[in-house]
Amino acid sequence: MRAIGIVLAGGNSKRMKELSNKRAIAAMPIAGSFRSVDFALSNMSNSHIQSVAVLTQYNSRSLNEHLSSSKWWDFGRKQGGMYVFTPTITAESSDWYRGTADALYQNLDFLKKSHEPYAVIASGDGIYKMDYNKVLEYHVEKKADITVVCKDLPAGMDATRFGIVKTAPDNRITEFEEKPMVASSNTISCGIYVIRRRQLIELIERCAAEDRYDFVKDILIRYKNLKRIYAYKMDSYWSNIASVDSYYETNMDFLKPEVRNYFFKEYPDVYSKVDDLAPAKYNPGASVKNSLVSSGCIINGVVENSVLFKKVYVGNNCVIKNSVILNEVYIGDNTVIENCIVESRDTIRANTTHIGTPDNIKIVVEKNERYTL
Repeated sequence: MRAIGIVLAGGNSKRMKELSNKRAIAAMPIAGSFRSVDFALSNMSNSHIQSVAVLTQYNSRSLNEHLSSSKWWDFGRKQGGMYVFTPTITAESSDWYRGTADALYQNLDFLKKSHEPYAVIASGDGIYKMDYNKVLEYHVEKKADITVVCKDLPAGMDATRFGIVKTAPDNRITEFEEKPMVASSNTISCGIYVIRRRQLIELIERCAAEDRYDFVKDILIRYKNLKRIYAYKMDSYWSNIASVDSYYETNMDFLKPEVRNYFFKEYPDVYSKVDDLAPAKYNPGASVKNSLVSSGCIINGVVENSVLFKKVYVGNNCVIKNSVILNEVYIGDNTVIENCIVESRDTIRANTTHIGTPDNIKIVVEKNERYTL
């Protein structure tokens, strides 16, 4: 493909509460054995983008670990490859990334040294499958300066945590409002953009000269009447996991056969770093219904409508319902967990009860030292 890829994976969100205390949102576990950033990287790989930069910043240790080898997404090649850029102190700059435009400015060398005419920019917290070639074809056909991938949300869904877009009949964006108090439209920006590489360099340099740091506010919104900015509508599954509720709902969506088949059975595939773990083990007395259970799990109790990530141990007489249990959690005997998200590497003591409600998902973070129990 005639484009380079840029994945913005440095962000943090207070709406994730305790879940983002130890990892970036792009590193949040999804669907048993994936991480959020895998979806953007797989889309880049499947669209034959050969050169991809991942910009990381906040709590990036686990994300950098996950990205330590580019071979999982087929970026281990002589030409191109995957580059992970964290903020660095230089003679000119000693700042963290102050915003998305600033993150691009601090890595302008990558853009300038590339030869591809276009750039595809995607956020690391979107769960979707997409062929970026189709967006690029649309971009060229419309003679657009910037193309923004958009989606119409179902009626009744809260759109105020996204960028709200209004378009003319030819799909040119006429209004763009970032996270408004009241949503005036149900068309939202998915955080995926196609732009000519030289134009991106020019816009980013102008932003830096004016002390502006945000790609959406300082480029898309400022230039909406000066540049030809078009919306490309996507109609397949898309979800953003930047809040506790949306993270929980996205994982629960993978319990639906149609969503599971779309991501896991239909071409193209979604790739991730692979751990060599034993298959899940179900001991006598275990009962599992409508759940995703990952490799390395040992189940002794009842699990219903739940997603269990890698190496989870469920003790005797436990009941787990409508919950998301992250990696390496040990759940003691006779424990009840319902409508919860359990943080990774927790030890849940025996004979305890953690119950949330469908409207208020409880986050369970136990500080117990596992080996002293």
